[in-house]
Amino acid sequence: MKVTVEDQSSVKKTMHIEIPQKDVTKEVDKAYAELKKNAKVKGFRPGKAPRSVLERLYKKDVQADVASKLIQESFIEALKETELNIIGSPQVDPPELDSQGPYKYDAIVEVKPEIDTIDYKGLTLKKTVRPVGEAEIEVQLKMLQKNMAKKRKIEEARPLQEGDFAVVDYEGFRGGKPFAETGHTENFTLKVGDGHIIKEFDDQLVGMQVDEEREITIKFPEDYFNAKLASLDVDFKVKLNEIREEELPPIDDELAKSMGQFQSLEDLKNVIKDNLHQGYAKRTEQELNEQIFQALIARSEFELPEAMVDYELEGILDEAERSFSYSAKSMEELGITREGLAVKYRATAEKQVRRHLILGQIINQENLELTDEEMDDGFQMLSENYNQPKEDLKEYYQGNQEQLDVFKHTLLEKKAIKLIIDNSAIEETEPDEDAVAQTDK
Repeated sequence: MKVTVEDQSSVKKTMHIEIPQKDVTKEVDKAYAELKKNAKVKGFRPGKAPRSVLERLYKKDVQADVASKLIQESFIEALKETELNIIGSPQVDPPELDSQGPYKYDAIVEVKPEIDTIDYKGLTLKKTVRPVGEAEIEVQLKMLQKNMAKKRKIEEARPLQEGDFAVVDYEGFRGGKPFAETGHTENFTLKVGDGHIIKEFDDQLVGMQVDEEREITIKFPEDYFNAKLASLDVDFKVKLNEIREEELPPIDDELAKSMGQFQSLEDLKNVIKDNLHQGYAKRTEQELNEQIFQALIARSEFELPEAMVDYELEGILDEAERSFSYSAKSMEELGITREGLAVKYRATAEKQVRRHLILGQIINQENLELTDEEMDDGFQMLSENYNQPKEDLKEYYQGNQEQLDVFKHTLLEKKAIKLIIDNSAIEETEPDEDAVAQTDK
């Protein structure tokens, strides 16, 4: 067998593979011999049909089967001979088999990029220090207070106003006919002014009295989140059933106790403070990681195999679909397609592949390995994140080698990131006041 490799790029190769005629002839003879044993040919007893007759009846099928077998077997041998570290599946457009000559075909493959030694030392990283103060705790308490609020029906007769909670029946029409995207809905609660459907809808409800019916027309903008409503004029029939107002409970020990796990307001504050500390620490970690990869990507130039990007992108899309499955509306109802998301997130997938490859290179060049203690710490963290017994998780991973390998590599990537940070200059900074103010709103 003859194999030559032609470079299309640093990560894309064409393998030209040629199988000698004698091997082709041998496989064709073997195929016809096997066919002769089982073929039922009119006018001949089983096993007695001449090859010429079999060729006339089954030549195309035999040649296709032999070509497929030759490709499968020769491609594996070609990989061993060339030692190519391919990713994904090869692209092969099999030519027709000519039993009178050698069989030649091309296989287009992608390989992992060869990355030079990465100089990761001496980075300058900015670490934002975010102290937890009473103001941050107060913001969280007010959010809890709002979540625990009750909505009281207003008994006195008065018009609906902004800030009220309106309980309405509505249905949308196009050309005088019911429109599926805005189907009949009963006792829908919305806060007037929040623009849950669209702000213009809320504005036209202001002034309604309970039991009043009103017809309003809405022009949805071109960039409306539901693409099926974008740029459309929809006529709505709306009936106001109730007006409710929000009653906020006092922020005290009783509020804390009503949550079922706290004895006092002070206990609740302490937990909020701990959660804020953890959240800020995670945010700081993410910011440091982003700085690291921006710097290292700038220092490391290499092409990406499309197969790796496609695989990463599929994971992102699967996660997005799972997220939508937990919400009240599906992707289709929101006018979102998997194809559209693929375009949106492809750059993200490319960036993540670069990060994995860079970290993989650092792991290899520094010969990073995990100690038993680091593995145990990793399982402990997993146990806390998933609220599962550590020993059960260990048993699961030890019985699933592929999952265990992924878990180990994730821990090694974290170890590589720590190594980079330990070899960097860290400048502590205070958070941007404008950004903090924007977050608190």
